[in-house]
Amino acid sequence: MSEPAPLRVALVGYGFAGKTFHAPLIAATPGLALAVVGSSDAAKVGADFPAAAVVADPLQAATDARADLVVIATPNHSHAPLARAALAAGKHVVVDKPFTLDLAQARELAALAQRHQRLLSVFQNRRWDSDYLGIKQAVESGRLGTISHFESRIDRFRPQVRERWREQAGPGTGVWWDLGPHLADQALQLFGPPERVFASLAVQREGAVVADWAHVVLEYPRLRAILHAGMLAAGGSPRFLVHGSAGTLLKAQADRQEAQLLAGLAPGAPGWGEDPDPLQWFGPARAEHWPTPAGDQRAFYRGVRDAIAGQGFNPVPPEQAVALMAVLEAAVESAAQGRAVAPALSEAERSAADEMRLRRAQLRSHALAQL
Repeated sequence: MSEPAPLRVALVGYGFAGKTFHAPLIAATPGLALAVVGSSDAAKVGADFPAAAVVADPLQAATDARADLVVIATPNHSHAPLARAALAAGKHVVVDKPFTLDLAQARELAALAQRHQRLLSVFQNRRWDSDYLGIKQAVESGRLGTISHFESRIDRFRPQVRERWREQAGPGTGVWWDLGPHLADQALQLFGPPERVFASLAVQREGAVVADWAHVVLEYPRLRAILHAGMLAAGGSPRFLVHGSAGTLLKAQADRQEAQLLAGLAPGAPGWGEDPDPLQWFGPARAEHWPTPAGDQRAFYRGVRDAIAGQGFNPVPPEQAVALMAVLEAAVESAAQGRAVAPALSEAERSAADEMRLRRAQLRSHALAQL
């Protein structure tokens, strides 16, 4: 029996995200074929993927008849209109994070995908980072007891403002819209939507015009989840720190997959996603090192492929993307008003996002128990 034809993928945008993350991960996923790339630089695309058709106009690429699945990796302000056009053209759609610029757009796209009966997913690739997977396994296992403090940081040392759209004035720019979606999504996967969000955003570097420092607290009944990102940290910040009633867990170094991709390592090559930095556990009487599981961001595209084929779940369903957008938006409002803000989610939206999170955790636990 012959293998089914691969899903033809149109990748709209071949900048940093498209070239560094999406294209290599798509190419490394059996059952997906990069057929179309939306880019104004045909030579750049041709050097990497000579068999792909290059379409200069993003809208034409997003609706190209040669594609079954459209991946949108363009500047943030264009995510919603391109996703809207692709869904209306009958395409399955993956949108890079952040999903949209506001909650209203997120709800609109979720409803549109449901109406057209097409998969709509968001590229939350850091759900499959080694550091997060290790923390997630420990939290869900109950080995830390009741969690009271969760801290997640992405700190970098980039004192010079770079000439790129993410650091220029405009909708959806600045460090919160760049790194906040990763930080907040991971927290929501562990603990669900918070009751309130308290945030502080700041411009710290000389010449910066948008926020390059973010400190956000997600408030739960007992737990506080602290999300932090900055551009003037030369070292010394742990990636994760978790305090529970049974002890403390620390993960010092971050996942290596981005560095491996930038170095030209192909996803799945020997050493891919391996993390030699252990989880450090501190109990009341002793300390231990726990091995960190390997990360593999290819799991996102495998999940998309299987969900389209009816053989699995959407790895990042619209319900979760809507909940995340509500938290991102609440943080911006909180920083502007100087007070904690409740995410503007209905009870139905909150329940839907949390139900999917819990269901997947149960499935993971069952799968682990079968090993």
